[in-house]
Amino acid sequence: MRWARDRAREAGLPSVSPGTGAALRMLAATADAKAVAEIGTGTGVSGIHLLHGMRPDGVLTTVDPEPERQQFARQAFRAAGFAGNRARFIPGRALDVLPRLADGGYDLVFCDGDRLESLEYLAESLRLLRPGGLVCFEGVFADGRTVDSGPQPVEVLRLRELLRAVRESQDLIPSLLPVGDGLLCAVKR
Repeated sequence: MRWARDRAREAGLPSVSPGTGAALRMLAATADAKAVAEIGTGTGVSGIHLLHGMRPDGVLTTVDPEPERQQFARQAFRAAGFAGNRARFIPGRALDVLPRLADGGYDLVFCDGDRLESLEYLAESLRLLRPGGLVCFEGVFADGRTVDSGPQPVEVLRLRELLRAVRESQDLIPSLLPVGDGLLCAVKR
C-alpha cells in the first residue's frame, strides 16, 4: 500500500484516503463482492482496498486511460499478495470500455475517474450492477466546493448534478459517507 501511495504522490495523482479505503473494503465485504468494476485505476491504492474486501475468488476489473498507471497497480497488487488472476486491467476511456462489460454482472462499481463524466458513469453503473449492488463515487465534496455558494467550475456543477440525480433516483438507496473527500454510495434496488 505504501509503495502504491508513493507512486501516486510521485506522479501527482490523488489516491483514496485511508478512511475511504477502509469504507471500500467494508462495502465490498458487505456485498460479498465477486465482481467489481473500478473506473480509474490510479496506482492501485483503491484496488488493494477493494480486493481485500472481495471474496477470495473475486475479480476486480479496472479501467484507466493510462496503461503505465495500470502497470504500477499490477505491481502493487502482486506486492500485496494478490494472484494475477484477481485483477483484469483494461486500458482505455471508461465511456468506451464500460458499454462492453456485462449487464447485471457486477456487485460493486467504484467511480474515481473524470468528474465531468460522473452522470454517464452513473448510467453505466446502473446497467452493470445486479439488484442489491453498490455504486460508489469518490471525491464528491470537491474540497468543500460542492456546498460553497460561490461560482464554481464545471466539474463541481457536474458533481452537484450527480448528487441530485442519485438522491432523486427511484432506483437507488443513497448515502453520503464523510470519509476522505466524500464517498457517495448507493444500493441499486
